[in-house]
Amino acid sequence: MAKARRPLSITSRLVLATSLVLGAFALATGIALDRAFEQSQQLAIQQRLEGFFYSYLQGTDIGRGGDLILPEVLPEQRFERPGSGLYAAVRGETLYWTSPSMLGRNLPFEETLQPGEYRFIGPIDTEIGQIFVYERGVRFSNGRSDHPFTFYIAEHIRNSEREREAFRDTLLVVLGGSCVLLLLTQGLILRWAMRPLRDVTEDLARVERGEHEALDTAYPAEVEVLTESIDRFIKSERDTLKRYRNTLGDLAHSLKTPLAVIRGSLESASGLEEARNGALPQVKRMDDIVAYQLARARASGHATYAAPVAIDSFAEEIVNSLEKVYASRGVLCEFDLDPQARFHGEPGDIQEVLGNLLDNAFKWAKGRVLLTTRAMHKSRERRAGLLIRVEDDGPGIPPEKVEALLKRGVRGDERVQGHGIGMSIVLDVVESYRGQLSVHRSEEMGGAAFEVLITPL
Repeated sequence: MAKARRPLSITSRLVLATSLVLGAFALATGIALDRAFEQSQQLAIQQRLEGFFYSYLQGTDIGRGGDLILPEVLPEQRFERPGSGLYAAVRGETLYWTSPSMLGRNLPFEETLQPGEYRFIGPIDTEIGQIFVYERGVRFSNGRSDHPFTFYIAEHIRNSEREREAFRDTLLVVLGGSCVLLLLTQGLILRWAMRPLRDVTEDLARVERGEHEALDTAYPAEVEVLTESIDRFIKSERDTLKRYRNTLGDLAHSLKTPLAVIRGSLESASGLEEARNGALPQVKRMDDIVAYQLARARASGHATYAAPVAIDSFAEEIVNSLEKVYASRGVLCEFDLDPQARFHGEPGDIQEVLGNLLDNAFKWAKGRVLLTTRAMHKSRERRAGLLIRVEDDGPGIPPEKVEALLKRGVRGDERVQGHGIGMSIVLDVVESYRGQLSVHRSEEMGGAAFEVLITPL
């Protein structure tokens, strides 16, 4: 099977996208500037040739016989030098004059214009290459008659081509240099902007190698939500591993005594019946210990990305079962449930908490139990927390026994009178979700009130 191609890094994608956009922008800018320069260059050529025409016109006159008298000194020395690239001609009814620069060259100066009419054309193809031409019709009068003439001023394209090539070279250097500079600057900016993500990667590697317990906290706000979730995930995994280790250790320690008793009974028993009577109670005790430790290990704990679980259906199912179990005592449960309350974790964990708290309340209640749920401290950045309160109208729990009741690390062979192993399981589950379990007297019902608060993450 072919190895999947590794996706481009975020930095590479940003650099590639920026390069493409910048390249397209530079290309469009270069084309626009080149066209603008070409238009302005042609306008400048037209104005320059028109200026030569007026210089010729200023020094031109007509004789009594209708002869055109041209200036002795031409307005530009290139008009006097053959092949200079600047040409002039005058065409009349019986006259066709050309500047010395047109020696040996035949240019298309044939079309005549009406007096006052002018036009600028080009570049047009000729035998000497492309040229720009300014043409204008004029009329001279000698007092007796009018004589029309057409002036032609032309310039070879090579002069403008040299200017345009120089402009393009400059444009290429400026735009190319600007693009390179912008890409380098963008690269430095991206490197600086992506530094927090590289820090996260490096910190995760340190955590994986065991050099750090958690990620550093100095991250930008955009990354902080991610790092906090990763930290919670790391802590959850460590808590789960620690809980499994503790459970195995507790199980091994708790089974030592029953096993020792069974071994002694078997060694000292004189008959099968005596050995059976000595071993069966210890076997049942071992079964209870295993069930208890498995229940503790089953508390999966905090899940960073767990889907929210509605509480109402679990509560109704558990209460229906308990009301049947304690039907002879007539205990009823009342609900004060917040429809927005959600548990972010494993459904089995919330069932464990509700089941043990409600079972304890039904066990000690005289006739009434109250279950209350509330959604706590919801915001855009953090999901809502959860408050669960179970109250009864029983005798309550003396304050001096609360600490013993909630003491952590109770072994499978340890019991708190009247409460069994349920509270230890509840405490393990609640603490695995970074929550708190508190016990006090119920102000409304007078008995015990067990309150679980799981703060928002």
